[in-house]
Amino acid sequence: MGSRASGIAQYLQDTRAELRKVVWPTREDATNLTIVVLVVTVVMTIILGGIDYMLGKVLAFLLALSGA
Repeated sequence: MGSRASGIAQYLQDTRAELRKVVWPTREDATNLTIVVLVVTVVMTIILGGIDYMLGKVLAFLLALSGA
């Protein structure tokens, strides 16, 4: 059980050392990236919603033609 505890301790030390190497974004960078993500999400939602709407209309038209 001792080697398992030392293995966990080593893992935590290594994790802490790696986190110290991370270059964290500034508040301004984080804000700008958040805005970009939100804008892309809204644009993609509109695009995919439009495609879904159009495919629904096409399907309804085809079903009306077939008499279903």
